[in-house]
Amino acid sequence: MAGLAPEGSQFDTKHFDTKMNELLSTDAQEFITSYDEVHDTFDAMGLKENLLRGIYAYGFEKPSAIQQRGIVPFCQGLDVIQQAQSGTGKTATFCSGILQQLDYELVQCQALVLAPTRELAQQIEKVMRALGDYLGVKVHACVGGTSVREDQRILQTGVHTVVGTPGRVFDMLRRQSLRADCIKMFVLDEADEMLSRGFKDQIYDIFQLLPPKIQVGVFSATMPPEALEITRKFMNKPVRILVKRDELTLEGIKQFYVNVDKEEWKLETLCDLYETLAITQSVIFVNTRRKVDWLTDKMRGRDHTVSATHGDMDQNTRDIIMREFRSGSSRVLITTDLLARGIDVQQVSLVINYDLPTQPENYLHRIGRSGRFGRKGVAINFVTLDDARMLSDIQKFYNVIVEELPSNVADLL
Repeated sequence: MAGLAPEGSQFDTKHFDTKMNELLSTDAQEFITSYDEVHDTFDAMGLKENLLRGIYAYGFEKPSAIQQRGIVPFCQGLDVIQQAQSGTGKTATFCSGILQQLDYELVQCQALVLAPTRELAQQIEKVMRALGDYLGVKVHACVGGTSVREDQRILQTGVHTVVGTPGRVFDMLRRQSLRADCIKMFVLDEADEMLSRGFKDQIYDIFQLLPPKIQVGVFSATMPPEALEITRKFMNKPVRILVKRDELTLEGIKQFYVNVDKEEWKLETLCDLYETLAITQSVIFVNTRRKVDWLTDKMRGRDHTVSATHGDMDQNTRDIIMREFRSGSSRVLITTDLLARGIDVQQVSLVINYDLPTQPENYLHRIGRSGRFGRKGVAINFVTLDDARMLSDIQKFYNVIVEELPSNVADLL
């Protein structure tokens, strides 16, 4: 995801909150109210049946912190300022809020989302389309570097939502290829990034062309004064939702990567490491439940003792497996992200990301526990050619350096 914390910056919540409160001078604090209602499950949010189907089909199981707080007020039509780090699920929060409120009979643009980069706009378009799959949503990404005429043709045929970069969107509005009459929702994603790229005037120009009564959502990792100024100018009694970075830490955890060019080579690499795994307690993360089962079978087929848990098992079975693992009678556990937060085993000193997580945020949840009890921890990431980008995102996101695995890994444990 774009909008990562700049290199060399450590996200310091205490400093950040003091700063935030200084910025929110008294009149701004009267202007912005905070919103604290939490919905623990997607089912509890009162969403359309077909939107829920899309959310679950996309692979979400439990809403992230920002989703638990942010989807419902957006669905209620409130103006929202939502603040959370990149990778915490902001995109799905506003996509769900938009999809819930669209009138699907009316094939006119009703929601406009602005993002700072083409890649992010296209990524949002993908998420919107996937979540709205069962609703029949029509989404189009209007970004620079593509054919203007093609954009005009698609907009002519009618879409429910436009996601785009400020330059191209303003151009389409000005030519009246994108009609603003029916737009009732406007979202600024990565607002801080957008303002630091100098899009402020363009954003103001776009606002001038939109209907006066419009719901506005501002999503951002930080709230610089310019972002607050936008909220003052264009928002009506906005509610603010702030999700703090987790208290987990990566301190004391040595992090390494192993280059495995191809997915098929991971299994051999893992088996080579098995002796090392079994001298301590280790957790192996993969990205899907099916893969948990597949990898468990393969490992057992080679006479390696492993335990496995994932979300399809009933609670009772999972409890028994976790008990075995905690007691040490089983030393290697294969699991998915869903359970990453529930594994608080003091003895875990090695975590293997057989698959890199799909969100940088989850990296912390997977490996950020082993150092928690003052123990040393080691994390080993299997990196294929396709994963290079994600590894670099993770390094920037947490401001860490992940080195290549040395041959004496056993000595590090």
